[in-house]
Parts: sequence; structure tokens; C-alpha cells
Amino acid sequence: MIAEADELILLESVQYTRRDWRNRNQIKTPTGLQWLTIPVEVKGRFLQTIDETQIADSGWAENHIRLLEANYRRADAFQDTAPWLFKCLNQAAASSLLTDVNAQLLEHTCQFLRIETAIRRCTDLLPRSDLIGMEATDRLLNLCVACGATRYVSGPAAKAYMDVEKFARSGIEVIWMDYSGFPEYPQCWGAFQPHVSIVDVLLCCGNRAENYIRRLGS
Repeated sequence: MIAEADELILLESVQYTRRDWRNRNQIKTPTGLQWLTIPVEVKGRFLQTIDETQIADSGWAENHIRLLEANYRRADAFQDTAPWLFKCLNQAAASSLLTDVNAQLLEHTCQFLRIETAIRRCTDLLPRSDLIGMEATDRLLNLCVACGATRYVSGPAAKAYMDVEKFARSGIEVIWMDYSGFPEYPQCWGAFQPHVSIVDVLLCCGNRAENYIRRLGS
């Protein structure tokens, strides 16, 4: 989806949601899918925003690297890609905020895949206090207006809450990302599974990964 856009705005001033995709993703293992999770501080912080969410254990990267080594050492591109990936994880682990870790890993991954989409944070465009007080659709719309957008590319899950008519009245077209027909690539451990972290295609395909990613929006 990032490759389909001219600019990515990181929406960090919204509420952090537990047991979601904010701090975890899945990898393939011999026994099925397994979560890679960055532990965060949540006790008593039910209303915290994503940009307020603190990482609870700075050793998360070491744990992730051990799991990736154990489950991907047989992957075709492991030897070529793992040193770069593990370096990125260790660098990101120096940050104490989840949002900074995610931003760094997104930037590194885009560079690897040669995705040149500009990445900014929502507070680069509008004051954080204003963003927090907005309704969900208005928040997205105002960010689009602030950066001069004419199209907004959204994941299909947003159909449940977005008021598309508001975008239309502002002259902004909403495009729903379609993940069907994801091109299969050689994976470890059995039948192809598309619902996994980007690290899967990176470790399995290396420099060829961009060939699969760039076909998503076609």
C-alpha cells in the first residue's frame, strides 16, 4: 500500500489498541504461524495514544532475531538479507517509543524495496491537540487536505467507519487497497501463507522481494 502512494502519513496521535497490529506481526514456523511481539507498557494506560506508548523491554530485538534465525535459516535469501535486517532491528531497539521503532523499520524496509514514497508524521501537518479531538473520518480528511491530496489509499477495513461522502465533497477520491491475487513466492514450511510480516518475503526473496510487493496494487 505504501508503494501505491506518493506520501505516507503516520497516524500516531490516535488511541493505541491492544492485541492488534501496532506492536506485533506473524511469521511462519514449522508448527504454524507465530507472533513476533514488541512488549509495551499498557497497565493503567487504557487511553494512551500510539505516540505515547512506551516499550516495556529493550531486549525485544534480541528475542526477535533468535526466532527469525531459528525459523528462517533455511530461507533462500537468509544469508544475504539477515545481516541487514538484524542490524535494522538492533538499531530500532535503541528507541523507547513504539512509534519511533515502527517509523524506523518502515523507512529501512522502504529503502530496501526501493519504495520512494515520502514518509511524514501526522503532527508534521496538523497540531497534535487538534488531531486528538477530531472524529475519525474528519482526522483522515483534514490530513489529506493539509498535504494537498487528491486521492486517499485506504485499507479495506476502514470501510466499517469511514464516511466516503465527506472525501467526495472535498474533491478527494478514496481508493480501497485490494490484496486479492497476492503473487505467491517461495516460502519455508508448507503451503503459501500471505498473512505474515514483511520479513518473510525479505528473508525468502532478498533483492527479488520488490518484484512481489510492487504487483500488489496492479
